[in-house]
Amino acid sequence: MDALELLINRRSASRLAEPAPAGEQLEAILRAGMRAPDHGTLQPWHFFIIEGSGRDRFSTLLEKGAIAAGQDEKGIDKARNAPFRAPMIIAVVAKCQPNHKVPVWEQEMSAGCAVMAMQMAALAQGFNGIWRTGPLVESPAVREGLNCGEHDKVVGFLYLGTPQLKASTTVSVPDVTPFVTHF
Repeated sequence: MDALELLINRRSASRLAEPAPAGEQLEAILRAGMRAPDHGTLQPWHFFIIEGSGRDRFSTLLEKGAIAAGQDEKGIDKARNAPFRAPMIIAVVAKCQPNHKVPVWEQEMSAGCAVMAMQMAALAQGFNGIWRTGPLVESPAVREGLNCGEHDKVVGFLYLGTPQLKASTTVSVPDVTPFVTHF
């Protein structure tokens, strides 16, 4: 797929099934994430590949976070089932250096760009995914489970797999005019 076409027609897929990316395909996805814009060459990110029995462990971690946050039974159940929406999840943590010339917000944005690059690399190889966050990215239990330091930030969970529904190859691109000012 042409790179420009891929970017302009990007759309997330929330219904994902096996197979998930593996081997060289997964390696390409991770390498794309490593090429995110990175002022200062900090590589301010860490990727956690969650698949197989790791989804069970991640389910327990999210459930623990939801319980600690005082969520109701519906919220706890949703957290517990979240890892089973896709055969693979890549959790991305911005590993931030607070006293660096590159501000923390920029390091977090760089990690976010890594998520976008990985999703585009998955799409280019016939997979798809959806980038999710939610209140559990701030959960002390989830942060601890993902080895977050004091200044680190969970920037998202990239759910990956094979789309179950065939999406249109084109999307309606909105008029850019209201979003652009020529300075």
